[in-house]
Amino acid sequence: MRMLIASDLHGSCESLEFLLAKTEEMKPDHVVLLGDILYHGPRNRLPASYGPGNMPDNFARLMEMVPLIAVRGNCDAEVDLFVLPFPMTESAWIVDGSLEIYASHGHRIPEVPPMPGFAKGTVFLRGHTHVPRAEEVDGYHFWNPGSMTLPKQGYPKSYAVYDNGCFTVLGLDGSVIAKEELKV
Repeated sequence: MRMLIASDLHGSCESLEFLLAKTEEMKPDHVVLLGDILYHGPRNRLPASYGPGNMPDNFARLMEMVPLIAVRGNCDAEVDLFVLPFPMTESAWIVDGSLEIYASHGHRIPEVPPMPGFAKGTVFLRGHTHVPRAEEVDGYHFWNPGSMTLPKQGYPKSYAVYDNGCFTVLGLDGSVIAKEELKV
């Protein structure tokens, strides 16, 4: 399974255009959006090319290319669900062979173990922090694509690719920021 993963677009038309182009180039099995799609949020600066009203049509184009998995973030309002052409759930399980990936925005679960209710080996695919991550901690795996729009802690704008057990966070220039390989 091959997935293109993005989080925290925060209303940036430029980020969505990049995602569309990358989807055309990669032809993934799925695109995964980890929340905070349209609104920039009260703690973030207004992103370049901010245009949440222009994004639904481009998301419709994306959906014509590839199946979409989308989870809701803390900045995604009820009204967003009416204008976006796809549903957003609180979380989603993605299974690839023996690998179980729990996708969520990440604002409601801890960033480090213990992880009550989850088996060791679970992969937590999340956004929210805008900080890229690909690491194993105490038997759990934590993956974060960072943000294409408003990266934090000095990281560049980023996204991720999952390809048959390998999770790679990439800068928009293609540089590898973080990577973890697991057996599927």
